[in-house]
Amino acid sequence: MTVLEVLNAATEYLRKKEVESPRLNAEHLLAHVLGKKNRIDLYLEFERPLGESERAPLRELIRRRSEGIPLQHLLGTVDFLGNIFVTDSRALIPRPETEQLVEIVITEGGFEKVADIGTGSGVIAVSLALKFPNAAVTACDISPTALGLARENADRHKMTERITFCESDLLASLAGPFDAIVANLPYIPTGEIPSLSREVRNDPDLALDGGPDGLDLIRRLAGEAGGKLTPGGLLALEIGHGQAGPVAEILAIHNFRDISRRRDYQNIERFLTARHG
Repeated sequence: MTVLEVLNAATEYLRKKEVESPRLNAEHLLAHVLGKKNRIDLYLEFERPLGESERAPLRELIRRRSEGIPLQHLLGTVDFLGNIFVTDSRALIPRPETEQLVEIVITEGGFEKVADIGTGSGVIAVSLALKFPNAAVTACDISPTALGLARENADRHKMTERITFCESDLLASLAGPFDAIVANLPYIPTGEIPSLSREVRNDPDLALDGGPDGLDLIRRLAGEAGGKLTPGGLLALEIGHGQAGPVAEILAIHNFRDISRRRDYQNIERFLTARHG
């Protein structure tokens, strides 16, 4: 079978298994098996014959993808703001919306001390350390396994010495003060987790469950952040659909001002920024 024939067969199989974007998934997995850096390289080799030694590992990956294992876990990496990060079941898979969160923080200006709360895979902390070469970045998470993954990603980008890692329940173990606190905390209401896609349910529950209304951790962070921010310090949050209004009210209660609600590329109010004091 040629590359094109294998791609077509894999695509059709994934389509029957109701995998979203079956052709894109098939291309990524075949490129991975063949050691291609870019799936587009496959288009130059459509007529190339593939032997059993190449088709067998692809079949296994296609089978696992059809069972709901996320593409990013099968590939082992994800592109985030043009940099490649390791991703696996230890932490939430980085998503495009979070790229926007980092871009928003970057546009707010340079910072000397930044904290990434609930760092997960570490993509926010590492990306900010790369962008702000003179900043001291702290990355904390309550999960020691997630912190292990974050350290791997920092090492991958030679940022280990620039980032301080801290096992902490939100801000409890952090001294501060910080010029900016950034957080993409769990915000899914507990009752909605069983209805999430099978791919999302591969993420750790700890990275998804935001309590009955999804706002438990955000509520706590808003209450703690004022004591860990410099006067006028920035708080930047990623939130869930329909949460912008309630979160803005929470921030106002805790003496935050200049509260700004921003939309993602799907026109959902996904981000809030505010200044304290």
